[in-house]
Amino acid sequence: MSMYRWLLLFLTLPCLSKSYGQLPKVEKVVDSIIVRENFNGVVLIAKNGKQEYIKYAGLSDRKNSIKFSENSRFKIFSVTKTFTAALIMKLYEDGRLNLDSTISKYYPEYTGEGRDKITIKNLLSYSSGRDCKEMKVIAEAYNTTIWPVDTFINKYCSEKLISRPGEKFDYNNGDYIILGRIIEKIYGKSFQEVLNEQILIPLKMHNTNYLHHEDIIESIDEGYFNKDLSITKFYTPTNYYIDNYFSAGAMYSNANDLLIFDNAIFKHRILKKATVDLMLTGNPNLGDVAFGFWVYEKKIGNINTIFAERQGYGYGHNSNWVHLVDKGITLILLSNTNTVNLNKMREKVLEAYLSHN
Repeated sequence: MSMYRWLLLFLTLPCLSKSYGQLPKVEKVVDSIIVRENFNGVVLIAKNGKQEYIKYAGLSDRKNSIKFSENSRFKIFSVTKTFTAALIMKLYEDGRLNLDSTISKYYPEYTGEGRDKITIKNLLSYSSGRDCKEMKVIAEAYNTTIWPVDTFINKYCSEKLISRPGEKFDYNNGDYIILGRIIEKIYGKSFQEVLNEQILIPLKMHNTNYLHHEDIIESIDEGYFNKDLSITKFYTPTNYYIDNYFSAGAMYSNANDLLIFDNAIFKHRILKKATVDLMLTGNPNLGDVAFGFWVYEKKIGNINTIFAERQGYGYGHNSNWVHLVDKGITLILLSNTNTVNLNKMREKVLEAYLSHN
């Protein structure tokens, strides 16, 4: 890139770039990605639960020129699944749910072919064996109308089995939507009520909650697609009903709250160590998926580590949460555009951080 183009791009990008912390190697990498790829969002790094670095960059709302800040809240989409998995593991820990029991035990109204064959463990690991219709007709399932949860499950998550449960990994939202309904059936309360009572209120996660499409949430971000692969031209995605993502993707949060949740899981504050160890056991036969996370060995630069990760994506919103289990390092990336590949960004940021230490 010529110096002239670099300067022109820099002058046309959203101007906010606010950071805290003294990690010059990380700062250099993050600043480079902000300038070259127009990263919009937040980067947070913590060690042993204590924040060491946080940086906000770009625009949360382009129509009103609202910049990202510590007040910003992000739609986290599939990071919601970690909360659902934690609620299921809490029920397991309390003896109210057996991971090897089938859907019909807790949700007898379920009509799918796998009602007496698909276990809770299968749902947690995306290995239900269903045909996963909702992932094949995304626009119809999530964009056209609001479906009551039971109606959504009957219409999109009750297919015939195409493989034996537990045999094949097939990522989908439906398995976690069924889990959310099971949580409601056991507690006799809405998923949102259980989420608040069991996790958000005890942990004082004041910037996190379940989202309905009609809710007015202060400082929540808008999502954008970049036009023709441009990093400076954007458009707003078509209308969708986030309610339909339910326990698989209908939450919002921010980086500081996700760090609270990170600490709660990895420091065993809401679940016992044995429960967390089970939750974080990756299955190599199913693509290293664990319950709510993927967990596997990974090399960052010259350093080997145990990588626990969770990603979320929807309508321009991108979330990437990594915890290096053996090192107590947390990285949270949240963005509202598609200009940056967060999987590549996280490796660059982590490599810079680990070399710093």
